[in-house]
Amino acid sequence: RRFKIQRPGSGVDLPQGGEFNPFPIVRRVNSSSHAVAMDDDMESGTMGPYSDRPRTFPNMKSKTYIPLMFRILLGIDVRVLLILFLLGFGAVFYIGARTSPVIVFVFSVCVISFLLSLYLTKWVLAKDEGPPEMAQISDAIRDGAEGFFRTQYGTISKMALLLALVILMIYFFRGTTSHQEASGFSRLTSAYITVAAFLLGALCSGIAGYVGMWVSVRANVRVSSAARRSAREALQIAVRAGGFSALVVVGMAVLGVAVLYSTFYVWLGVGSPGAMTVTDLPLLLVGYGFGASFVALFAQLGGGIYTKAADVGADLVGKVEQGIPEDDPRNPAVIADLVGDNVGDCAARGADLFESIAAEIISAMILGGTMAQRCKIEDSSGFILFPLVVHSFDLVISSVGIFSIRGTRDSGVKGPIEDPMSILQKGYSIAIFLAVITFGVSTRWMLYTEQAPSAWLNFALCGLVGIMTAYVFVWITKYYTDYKHEPVRSLALSSSTGHGTNIIAGISLGLESTALPVLVISLAIVSAFWLGQTSGLLDETGNPTGGLFGTAVATMGMLSTAAYVLTMDMFGPIADNAGGIVEMSLQPESVREITDVLDAVGNTTKATTKGFAIGSAALASFLLFSAYMDEVAAFALMPFNQVDIAIPEVFVGGLLGSMLIFLFSAWACSAVGRTAQEVVKEVRRQFIERPGIMDYKEKPDYGRCVAIVASASLREMIKPGALAIISPVVVGFLFRILGSYIGHPLLGAKVVAALLMFATVSGILMALFLNTAGGAWDNAKKFIETGALGGKGSDCHKAAVTGDTVGDPFKDTAGPSIHVLIKMLATITLVMAPGEQHSPIVTFI
Repeated sequence: RRFKIQRPGSGVDLPQGGEFNPFPIVRRVNSSSHAVAMDDDMESGTMGPYSDRPRTFPNMKSKTYIPLMFRILLGIDVRVLLILFLLGFGAVFYIGARTSPVIVFVFSVCVISFLLSLYLTKWVLAKDEGPPEMAQISDAIRDGAEGFFRTQYGTISKMALLLALVILMIYFFRGTTSHQEASGFSRLTSAYITVAAFLLGALCSGIAGYVGMWVSVRANVRVSSAARRSAREALQIAVRAGGFSALVVVGMAVLGVAVLYSTFYVWLGVGSPGAMTVTDLPLLLVGYGFGASFVALFAQLGGGIYTKAADVGADLVGKVEQGIPEDDPRNPAVIADLVGDNVGDCAARGADLFESIAAEIISAMILGGTMAQRCKIEDSSGFILFPLVVHSFDLVISSVGIFSIRGTRDSGVKGPIEDPMSILQKGYSIAIFLAVITFGVSTRWMLYTEQAPSAWLNFALCGLVGIMTAYVFVWITKYYTDYKHEPVRSLALSSSTGHGTNIIAGISLGLESTALPVLVISLAIVSAFWLGQTSGLLDETGNPTGGLFGTAVATMGMLSTAAYVLTMDMFGPIADNAGGIVEMSLQPESVREITDVLDAVGNTTKATTKGFAIGSAALASFLLFSAYMDEVAAFALMPFNQVDIAIPEVFVGGLLGSMLIFLFSAWACSAVGRTAQEVVKEVRRQFIERPGIMDYKEKPDYGRCVAIVASASLREMIKPGALAIISPVVVGFLFRILGSYIGHPLLGAKVVAALLMFATVSGILMALFLNTAGGAWDNAKKFIETGALGGKGSDCHKAAVTGDTVGDPFKDTAGPSIHVLIKMLATITLVMAPGEQHSPIVTFI
């Protein structure tokens, strides 16, 4: 394709008013003599100034980055690779068949979901990339994102290997339960199993992040191109691209746990005389959840710092100081901002949802096995494998929801823009309806027992409680963050009186938004616990014992549409990137209107996903906390059923847990602030030293801002991440020593339990506040940009931009990181606790 630049003074008609448009006019020419004109200019060195040339964008790397694992696979002969794949496929199904028919069902559904994701990939990549200027911008974004991903995950992998060695050393001195000792399960075996599970969880979490980023950097330009034809086609491409990532992430989480479970089942000879019982097996999987949480935390921190530092720097100098539009090509930080959408929102959110599902599955398996053991249920495998079945159906129903969103028959005909949120909500409603049906089928299939014939119905109702909780959470978050509703419009109106009133209104909105979700979570926990407690399952002494498992089932119900929710989340950054590409490639205003609508809806879907994630994190943390108490009791050989905060040391542990949340949030936000300051200084420097940038006579140095943000985010993510990992270990270690001196052997365990409880409660409230306030500030700005209250460039808009910059680290760095933090605190205690009570080396609690 050849393009000819028509320069000023060459017969171009000026627009009305006689002013010349500084953007180059690009015209397709068919003449072969004109086709080589640009090449002749380049060879002779007579190209005009920047404003007269087609704008090109920098490549951050010389070639596309492919992870080492994929490079190795691509280097193998196709026939050999096919044989290895078939052998591995057969081995997995053989192990599954030796474990349980349920595992074979789970494997089959996961494989089908991967095939569906391949179809979605092929469908999305078959769409055109639009004109060359769009492809150039997309290439720059992709190269920057992949370069940062390689560096970030290289750093994370080194830290994961170091932590794996620490876990291995700790487990050499760690105790074993009475059941493990009776089955000949040694410390060495426990150490190797836990480390292997940890590394596998970390690897799968990293792959989940890469998958999220891989699809987003390829779909963004295709959405931009489709927006030139119709809004519905652009929406469909963004949804299907997000659906690919969601199916792979959820499928990998389920498949990883299922493979580990069946491998340990066969290797350890579970169920044979003198071997480990099936109810003890889920405890060996906690390392997998910890590995996933570890990688997700640093991915969220690093990606969040990157994306929001670039965004804040670009907005403060570009919009407020220079008065140029968002994603304007004259802004030196614009490429870094668009790269950040992919590494912060797509890659990090993929890892976040992966570890959420993994942690929930493992905790529910532990509680299901514990309850089945207490109730003396003969075949307890149904209660243990139930979470895997639920999430297998999740893949099926979410696929139906994704494919329910179709394009119009004639995508070339432009009509009124449909509300993308209502289209997405229809797909979600379909997924919810199917979830109710499949959940009832799952409970009847897996949880029916002769000891309590009607128990499955109670647990089905627990699942319904969870499904309703998820739906209500999505609605509440949408109400507080969508500019169609009163809270965001009131926030936008407060911008008309200045920057200060905007900040006050945004903070008050965020604080208020914590009330309804907390009431919903509280009602869900109590309802599910009561339904489980009245299920008819009794322990050896005749006491009802299904309450905690009822809460676990409610958590599974809430996450039973996780793949579709993740699809909506991935839709957001893809639409955001598409809008940036449209703006930078100077597309008509009608195209930008379509991407602006998609971008605003994307902000809402990202906020609703974060609300969904914190709600599921609250329930999952409650389960992990209960599993932690069960594990401490099993190792200590003494009851551990309650934590008394009237004990001074235990109360101090609770205070430390709450402090941890606030300190972690402060460090995450300050990391964004410091990095944004560097970006602001660099952008200001370029505008001063290169005054021709504003007149399109000089090109900004985009690569410099990318390099600043990348190096700073990797440096800044270490401190808050280390705080989260080290704090529970140090607290448990110190109070374990204190307890040994005062004759209270479980003091360390109780103090850490208080730390977990208070950190979970404080973390839920803090994350709700940060996520909702940040999303509301962002959409208040979007509402003004639609033309309300003076529109773009007005004083009201500048005040809204200030609020948006304050909310950026709230909603995309600190808030999402807290989701991971409260689950990682629980999984790290499960992995590290408890050490041998009489060992001379105090390992942890």
